[in-house]
Amino acid sequence: MTEHIQRQRRPRTRAAVFACITAVALVADQLTKVLAQTYLAGHRSVRVIPNMLSLTLVHNPGASLGMGPNMTWIIALLAIVACIVLVLLASKTDSMLWTVWFALAFAGAFGNLIDRFAYADGFLNGKVVDFLDYGWSVGNVADIFLMVAGVGIVVMILLMLAFIAGTAFVIKLCLDIPNQDVTVSTKPGSAIVLPTAPEQ
Repeated sequence: MTEHIQRQRRPRTRAAVFACITAVALVADQLTKVLAQTYLAGHRSVRVIPNMLSLTLVHNPGASLGMGPNMTWIIALLAIVACIVLVLLASKTDSMLWTVWFALAFAGAFGNLIDRFAYADGFLNGKVVDFLDYGWSVGNVADIFLMVAGVGIVVMILLMLAFIAGTAFVIKLCLDIPNQDVTVSTKPGSAIVLPTAPEQ
């Protein structure tokens, strides 16, 4: 009975974590953008770390870090699709770590998507508020969330951490052993067991 109750609560807990991370990240993103537009207007630039980081207000029609400046509405549509996919993925996983990364990615994508709608004067052509000037590019807090989430997801894949409990990435190695397969245990923390060559 206790295990059944815990299983019922886990999706609610992950949903709550997803919602909380998203809410906090969106507030941080939108608040910093409001502050940037208030205090950095008029081409004002504030140096934070010499030759590394300045605060400079830029209205970016492209994607994160200034890419694709002439594809505003296409980028907005892709962001909508990405947000939907991230919510669906978060609803399917039973891993809290995957939930955290999906929440950060969703917050980053949705944070910039808000700008597309809020500052649009045509079809999804609103410009994103950027203000973190790295010298080689200008971004915002939402971009940081996207970058962190991307790194986290790549690490999860490289470490082969299960998206759903009881599943694992199966690795088949080309060994000089006929009819031998590598088996992967689905138990958390278990190791991959490799077959050994028979003695000659």
